[in-house]
Amino acid sequence: MTKVGETVLEIDLRALEHNYYYLRSKIDPKTKFLGVVKAFAYGSDSIAIAKKLETLGADYLAVAYTAEGVALREAGIEVPILVLHPQEVSFATLIEKCLEPSLYSRTIFTSFLKMAKDLGQSDYPVHLKFNTGLNRLGFGEKDIDFIVSSLEGVEHIKVSSLFSHLAASEDLNEKEFTISQIRQFEKISSAIIPKLNYRPKRHMLNTSGIINYPEAQYDMVRSGIGLYGYGNEAAEDENLIPVATLKTIISQIHKIGANESVGYNRAFVSKTPKVTATLPLGHADGIGRQYGNRKGEVSIHGKLAPIIGNVCMDMIMVDITGIDCKEGDEVIVFGQEHSAEALASSANTITYELLTGISQRVKRIYKD
Repeated sequence: MTKVGETVLEIDLRALEHNYYYLRSKIDPKTKFLGVVKAFAYGSDSIAIAKKLETLGADYLAVAYTAEGVALREAGIEVPILVLHPQEVSFATLIEKCLEPSLYSRTIFTSFLKMAKDLGQSDYPVHLKFNTGLNRLGFGEKDIDFIVSSLEGVEHIKVSSLFSHLAASEDLNEKEFTISQIRQFEKISSAIIPKLNYRPKRHMLNTSGIINYPEAQYDMVRSGIGLYGYGNEAAEDENLIPVATLKTIISQIHKIGANESVGYNRAFVSKTPKVTATLPLGHADGIGRQYGNRKGEVSIHGKLAPIIGNVCMDMIMVDITGIDCKEGDEVIVFGQEHSAEALASSANTITYELLTGISQRVKRIYKD
């Protein structure tokens, strides 16, 4: 095993390619594919991931905020980019960089329409977001008349897509609710499309939707977490490969006696003699204070070592009693051999939070 020598996040673009083609295999070849690369591509590297997805043939990318889209454009990404949660203050920049906004309320719709007109735009692509039960962002059925009347005779914008977002597509116990969302979206979109003189795309499936409700793929699907190797259920995780592997090294090994403590506030006190290792990463790197005190484990030479004591800003300590290792040896915090899902669930959190929380001070390295 090659020593990394420091804390790094290894990004495996071959794994991304595998996941992309696996998810593609679940949909009709004619269905478009949108890759979600918000939040630094789920904590990895949005530019590297976006470039790879563009090469693989993704039809669209999506980010949360305008600044994320600007970074991609400045890196040379040319594929259409949907901004999921744009704010009025960034509309001019959004248009300048040829980004496509999700319009989700009357306020946002009216404001963007005015901006497009003021900047002399013609048929500028926009996406209309509808709330079908997640109750987060989106127009409601009651807004249909407002939308249709607002679009009459308008040349400054053109609706590229109508979309919604599923609330519990990974939970088959909520199948009835998910189907009700799909039906609601069908009702809303079917009411709007005949009143336009063109046919916008429709999309509402996320990763778990692609897997569990392919019949509702419409014209495009959106995948985030699945591209990065996690399918929200164990059976699907087996078909995907984690893209990001967080690696570090053993900085120092200590032998402690019974009744000795480890770390701040003496949060861990050993009942018996132990061997511990100190690792150079902590809550400033994304391993939060919810870990530690035997919540969470790392992998050293294929064996699991529990995190003990309180997580420090730049260090964590692990129990390596019985593990044959030495200072400088590589440690896998999470990745292909030790899942981020397992680490996250041990601290009662989710993979999304763990992945997106990895600090930008952690060096990124790439495999392709």
